[in-house]
Amino acid sequence: MKRKPLGRTGLMVSEFCLGTMTWGSQNTESEAHAQIDMALERGVDFLDTAEMYPTNPVRAETVGRTEEIIGSWIARTGRRGDLVIATKITGEGQRLVRDGAPITPDLVEACVDASLRRMRTDVIDLYQLHWPNRGSYHFRRMWRYDPSGQDRAATVAHMEAVLERMDRLVRAGKVRHFGLSNETAWGMAQWLRIAEARGWPRAASIQNEYSLLCRYYDTDLAELGVNEEVTLLAYTPLAAGLLTGKYSGDVTPPGTRRSFTPDLGGRITPRVWGAVDAYLGIARRHGLDPVQMALAWVAGRPFPVIPIVGATSLAQLATVLGAAEVTLGAELRDEIDAAHKAHPLPF
Repeated sequence: MKRKPLGRTGLMVSEFCLGTMTWGSQNTESEAHAQIDMALERGVDFLDTAEMYPTNPVRAETVGRTEEIIGSWIARTGRRGDLVIATKITGEGQRLVRDGAPITPDLVEACVDASLRRMRTDVIDLYQLHWPNRGSYHFRRMWRYDPSGQDRAATVAHMEAVLERMDRLVRAGKVRHFGLSNETAWGMAQWLRIAEARGWPRAASIQNEYSLLCRYYDTDLAELGVNEEVTLLAYTPLAAGLLTGKYSGDVTPPGTRRSFTPDLGGRITPRVWGAVDAYLGIARRHGLDPVQMALAWVAGRPFPVIPIVGATSLAQLATVLGAAEVTLGAELRDEIDAAHKAHPLPF
């Protein structure tokens, strides 16, 4: 398993990050522990979670359960030092977490403490804001995205207040590094500008959706990532399972993510099936597993990027991690480029 730098932190982490959002819903505690064990055996030491996990769907009674499962693995094994752990504070509007309260400096500190308790650890390696208070174009909201009502002064003041508190948390040893999620190019640029001007923690990463089917990152954010050394933590790199082929023909196998979320968070559209078929066809022609092709493509993009991979079984996880051994040739990449032009923005 290759190693990659995480932003400018000095940390080197595995080129794949193990996602955890099914732990406590689709996966039991013992299954989750087995996934951590397998990931470490295969060289994956980077783990991503969030206070509101598990998902599919989010339930008030299970909020925080995934972090607790990670905590029980740490308590059982004593191997906290073998993991780099990232987690997140939930953003404004998620009514099942604190009735949808917006992110504030006091809330950040309280939530850091709560995550530390649940995970039975003294420090969080990467602490992220799950999405900005002002909203963004992610989660299929780009079709009606309207930033005209934003208050720039209030947004900047909020960023300053959060970064000041994050600086205190870093100095206290509770957090090592800071990151963002579901951010925009302008938003990330402001966080970086303020941090550098004030000597506060600099955002090391941005966790946004990215896959063969979701390529909003490819332009302005990609340029920012390269020039500012910000690592994309690419979530849903298999497009919520669409790129595995298991939903082809508009079917819903029992026990899959689609059986819990029928529209896959707005990703099921009339145009998505043609795009999926195109990428499955490329993998088939080149004798590749479509899962491994899709993940190897993300991992090989020309900007700092680490795919966040997930699975609901050890067999699936073994296939996913096998993508680290796959190299995509120039001809195949050309075919992917042609498919993207023929099937842009399918959801």
